[in-house]
Amino acid sequence: MGFKNDFVWGAATASYQIEGAAYEDGKGLSVWDMVCQKPGFVKFGDTGDSSCDHYHRVSEDVAIMKELGLQAYRFSICWPRVLPEGIGKVNPQGLDFYDRLVDELLKNNIIPYVTIFHWDYPYELYKRGGWLNPESPEWFAEYTKVVVERLSDRVTHWMTQNEPQCYIGRGHQEGTLAPGLKLGLKDVLLASHHSLLAHGKSVQVIRAAAKQPSMIGYAPVGITYIPQSNSKPDIEAARTAAFSITEKNVWSNSWWMDPVFLGKYPEDGLNLFEQELPEIGPDDLKTIFQPIDFFGTNIYSGKTVRMGKDGRPEEVKRETGFARTAFNWAVTPQSLYWGPKFFYERYRKPIIITENGLSNTDWVYLDGKVHDPQRVDFLTRYIRQFQRAAEDGVDAMGYFCWSFMDNFEWAEGYNERFGLVYVDFTSKNRIIKDSGIWYRKVIESNGNI
Repeated sequence: MGFKNDFVWGAATASYQIEGAAYEDGKGLSVWDMVCQKPGFVKFGDTGDSSCDHYHRVSEDVAIMKELGLQAYRFSICWPRVLPEGIGKVNPQGLDFYDRLVDELLKNNIIPYVTIFHWDYPYELYKRGGWLNPESPEWFAEYTKVVVERLSDRVTHWMTQNEPQCYIGRGHQEGTLAPGLKLGLKDVLLASHHSLLAHGKSVQVIRAAAKQPSMIGYAPVGITYIPQSNSKPDIEAARTAAFSITEKNVWSNSWWMDPVFLGKYPEDGLNLFEQELPEIGPDDLKTIFQPIDFFGTNIYSGKTVRMGKDGRPEEVKRETGFARTAFNWAVTPQSLYWGPKFFYERYRKPIIITENGLSNTDWVYLDGKVHDPQRVDFLTRYIRQFQRAAEDGVDAMGYFCWSFMDNFEWAEGYNERFGLVYVDFTSKNRIIKDSGIWYRKVIESNGNI
């Protein structure tokens, strides 16, 4: 059986992680430009100032994408590159860059999948309160309109936001990602509500302003739980864990997914957060609950659970010496079966894996090549599990490998390499890794691996 014939194979990146040119051609500052100047925030003092220099190497990079056989490329727009102050005056050179990228992709028969926001929030809007400001959903809508009016004559696939659990939870509560805040839960929930409203308003703008019919999605983290066995109690434990809110943070699925796909906040979250909830306007959930076309999700790893004696899920301790990536994330291929399965059962939208991959200890060998058999093995195991989900009835729409090339890995700097393409961050030279050559064969066979 395998994947359906129109299944889409691609790779993904994010603007701040690859573009560089942080201070060129009228670009404004982002919160990542800000935290990279903070001593100790990013490992080794690394910054995204030049990164992969994708801004100046679009033609070269798209040529490599074509060589990899990519059918689609997921990239994000740098908000302050387009609107240096976040709203108001548009930077034409910023839009010109994305024009060139889209044109280059289409010239090479690669479908652009545009993510409106992948964490590089404008610093000027941060100074006005950022996601805490009640005007922030309108700011996001204005930004969306600028991008859509410029690109939608050629772009038909859109995602509003990437991993809100990270940029709100880790950026505003834990303080480990930009903007590096450690706010109380009341403020964190206010920021999360504004982010969800921004998603809804963005969808409304895309529907209204797009110059041709569009496919719209959303790409939260897919926090995944794997049943210890195939027994009904263990499967139910994993399903329950996937959509339960038990701790006072926003690191969950349902808080970010239920409003978008079901039009309501989850009851357990409302009860747990009762004392910290922001004011929710009478039409807010209508705004958030916009018709969208696919469920994008980023899945790398999962936790194993079983049904406890008290009738509630309990986490199973990992085996001693468990398989892990260079990032110390557990290797759990079944997360690409159970995650899509549970999400599809609950939300009934076609599933795109918008990110999946691993950080590996890659280097250039004496033969001048980059051999990464661990990545080939990892991706084989995960893709087979997603295929299994498709064969079991999940509407699997596409798969985007993270990442197209090695890049700036946020607070880890250049310490983690996720790419199908190796990047020398001094010379900026690119080398297709063995996994990139292998991935082309995966695409050619529609995942027959």
